[in-house]
Amino acid sequence: MQDRSLSPLQAERQRYAPKVPPALMSAGPTWEGAAAASQVDPTIASQFPHTAELLQIRCTSGTLAPAGQRVGVVLSGGQAPGGHNVMTGLYDALSAHGGELTGFLGGPIGIIEDKGRVLGAAEIDAHRNTGGFDLIGSGRDKIATEAQFAACAEACRRRELTGLVVIGGDDSNTNAAVLAEWFLANGVSTSVVGVPKTIDGDLKAGAVECSFGFDTATRVYAQLVGNIARDARSAGKYWHFIRLMGRSASHVTLEVALQTQPNFAFIGEEVRANGWTLAQCIEKIAAVIVDRAGRGQHHGICLVPEGLIEFIPEIGRLIEQLNTALANDDGNGSEETILAGLPADSRNVFRSLPAQIRGQLLLDRDSHGNVQVSKIDTESLVIAKVQEHLNFSDSFRTQHHFFGYEGRCAAPTNFDADYTYALGRTAASLLASGKSGYIAALTGLSTEASAWEPTGVPLTSLMHIETRKGKPVPVIAKALVDLDGAPFRYFAERRRQWADDDAYLYPGAPQYFGPAEISDGRTMTLTLEAEERA
Repeated sequence: MQDRSLSPLQAERQRYAPKVPPALMSAGPTWEGAAAASQVDPTIASQFPHTAELLQIRCTSGTLAPAGQRVGVVLSGGQAPGGHNVMTGLYDALSAHGGELTGFLGGPIGIIEDKGRVLGAAEIDAHRNTGGFDLIGSGRDKIATEAQFAACAEACRRRELTGLVVIGGDDSNTNAAVLAEWFLANGVSTSVVGVPKTIDGDLKAGAVECSFGFDTATRVYAQLVGNIARDARSAGKYWHFIRLMGRSASHVTLEVALQTQPNFAFIGEEVRANGWTLAQCIEKIAAVIVDRAGRGQHHGICLVPEGLIEFIPEIGRLIEQLNTALANDDGNGSEETILAGLPADSRNVFRSLPAQIRGQLLLDRDSHGNVQVSKIDTESLVIAKVQEHLNFSDSFRTQHHFFGYEGRCAAPTNFDADYTYALGRTAASLLASGKSGYIAALTGLSTEASAWEPTGVPLTSLMHIETRKGKPVPVIAKALVDLDGAPFRYFAERRRQWADDDAYLYPGAPQYFGPAEISDGRTMTLTLEAEERA
């Protein structure tokens, strides 16, 4: 057998032609105001005088770029399925009219240090409909200082870029908003546009109906959870505690629960809304375990969002206080020195946690000052506290899992492949029209791609004031699970039955071919939210 450079699936996926709205395939971009942006906080408006009053806009005719447009693109933050297709959409829109696409390497630092290359047809074609960010790499560096803004401006001037596209999550698009404002304030002609990326699903509001990658990642996780549920039912002896991605919102856990129907799932937003303490959270899952054991069911599935600990009031306060303390620490402070500056009740909470969790809470923060919750074994904390609470028998046996990286670089589903390609073309259109300070969006995502409407949403309309590293700063707000929304209501109405019975669903792997209901489907979240809006 000859050596192969591509698997059969890779080769077939490269030939897939994404489905896009007709407006994105015709010439002559026209954008018009669709609605006034949501009211911007006066504090934010004062810091964004050039972009705070932008209108939400929609494309009413074609979106192909005019000749000669030069655009830079950067991947920022963690990987999400579909990033390459944003770039292929950009490339196709630009190259059709003699333009070019420059990829900045390794994330935002690539702009600051002006490390990039013009992307050619061969490498773009090799990455069509693929997962990963390996074409140009990504990074978590933040563009924050005057020197960094100036360096970015110089890189754009040197390369004569008419536009810059930032593909990222809430923090990365906050960077895009700040950079767009700085460029306008300082006479830099390069327009800046963002694209909503995050598997966490927490970058959405209004016309930004969902972030790309969420569809693919949740289907990958749902397949794995379904496999484990089948194993749990087959063996009949283990409770599986499964931690899922979702740093500050529980969208992934909720969607996977909707797809698999586990015996129990924590939703962080519900925990916070009800003020449940850690002890109360443990009592709730323990009650389900005891009830099932009483019926001879010594197995089960419990889903845990990785950010659960931040939603538990006493631990959330502790983390905020530790964030501030560590931001002011020179790195030489001992655990006791850091704790000495905390209120007594927070010190007691900290000391009540298992040693492993205590150590993880003191790990270095990320570049945005956030605790790195993916490095905290929240599912192990839940298991330890449940064992402590139950204080019984060999009949309670556990396995723990964390599904995170498994979903970040999967080959995008047809939906994500279509969505991201269309986002790339939408971004190209916005830049061709000289628009800056916007995030590319498409509305009507629950319908066929031909009915999607390309939209530009002002980045400032998504912002609020948040404490970062102990200081108030304007950032794009994370979209949390709406406890009054249709997806959570669907879950809440059925979870009692799921707790009592083995009502597991087994979604299987993401499908790329076959009947539309399995190859072109939408997440339960997107479907239920669309039904609610109708």
